[in-house]
Amino acid sequence: MHMQAAVEAGKHVFAEKPCAVDAPGVHSVLRTCEEAKKKGLAVVSGLCLRYHAPYREAIRKIYEGAIGGVRTFLANDYRGPIWVKPRQPDWTDMHWQMQNWYYFTWLSGDFNVEQHVHNLDVCAWAMKDKYPVKAIGMGGREVRKGPEYGNIFDHHSVVYEYEDGARLVSNTRQMKGCKSDISVNILGNKGSAMLTERTNGVRISGANEWSFAGEAKNLYQVEHDELFASIRAGKPLNNGEYMAKSTLLAIMGRMATYTGQEITWDMAWNSKEKLGPTKYEWGPVPVPQIAVPGVTKFV
Repeated sequence: MHMQAAVEAGKHVFAEKPCAVDAPGVHSVLRTCEEAKKKGLAVVSGLCLRYHAPYREAIRKIYEGAIGGVRTFLANDYRGPIWVKPRQPDWTDMHWQMQNWYYFTWLSGDFNVEQHVHNLDVCAWAMKDKYPVKAIGMGGREVRKGPEYGNIFDHHSVVYEYEDGARLVSNTRQMKGCKSDISVNILGNKGSAMLTERTNGVRISGANEWSFAGEAKNLYQVEHDELFASIRAGKPLNNGEYMAKSTLLAIMGRMATYTGQEITWDMAWNSKEKLGPTKYEWGPVPVPQIAVPGVTKFV
């Protein structure tokens, strides 16, 4: 609704990820981005790794065949827990959920959507924005079990399959005291590419050895610099399509882990599930049920 209001008002947009939490939201974003094109307005996505020089160079080399045909992605987002804001006596249900937005699927999409969408988008980028045809996975709440953690999971594991049989293995975890790893490893039939924001973390191994040795400017600044430059040049950027579809890619994984079922791209695309309360007001808001794989139904 924020993007729609901005475009209706004739404003250029910088849209942070994720741009939606459900399929109807994805379609709304796509419609808004099309309207932005008609009005000559920019829409730049907060999927900032596409604006990171080391990643751009690695993807260019992948396109040129440096690792051969892509067969497997290993996309990890292993990290520790984040903040929890204790409920205050004067907070309504809506206040509490908004303050702790991260822990409610209707506000964040779950953390595999809110955070891991970055690495999933890198995989989409490496595949020239072709998306998987199906996904199956598992997930749950192993350590974040209290009511203060809303209704999201603390781990997800999803295997996506592309039309040509390539696989994307997506793993996410948020638990204290565990090893962290935020990376994408891309395996081809002639080599592999490792992409991570760690120092010297972008490299290619195999027949065409390479590692990034250039200057890497702050990617958050770069995405804004390019947004502003496109506006000044009268050629406004529009990241709408990949922004929306990569968000749906993450949502598709959540659908698979929540239901325990195989979810196809068409199922996710046509899903009628609309998250969120029926009224947006400072008052009572029921806590959404925690998904139970095998019981929770696809909608």
